[in-house]
Amino acid sequence: MPSQMIRFRNANGEELAARLELPASQRPYAFALFAHCFTCNKNLAAVRNISRALNLRGIAVLRFDFTGLGESEGDFGNTNFSSNVEDLVQAARYLEEHHQAPELLVGHSLGGAAAICAAHELPFVKAVATI
Repeated sequence: MPSQMIRFRNANGEELAARLELPASQRPYAFALFAHCFTCNKNLAAVRNISRALNLRGIAVLRFDFTGLGESEGDFGNTNFSSNVEDLVQAARYLEEHHQAPELLVGHSLGGAAAICAAHELPFVKAVATI
């Protein structure tokens, strides 16, 4: 599964770290965006495993670290639920501008709640899966 490190900016101009994973044997027919749980990061085993499973089905996945977590810039102490939703929206905009708009949002725990809220701001999203 080919992957590449990506960096994009949040609403405050801080760099957020992400990994874009592409299907190995085909061009992706859809893109998904994965939001991790509270105080977790993009490298959580569940996030990696679900991303791999989606890749095997031809879906590219962008998994990223929310502001102040993992490899992303910013102070986690200055974040809140609304900033997590905004980070998700910015990640989706990055995909829309540089690859293809995500049709699927996947969120684990608090990331799932943020995905539900972000979907209201992203008209191209067709499905939300929460774990």
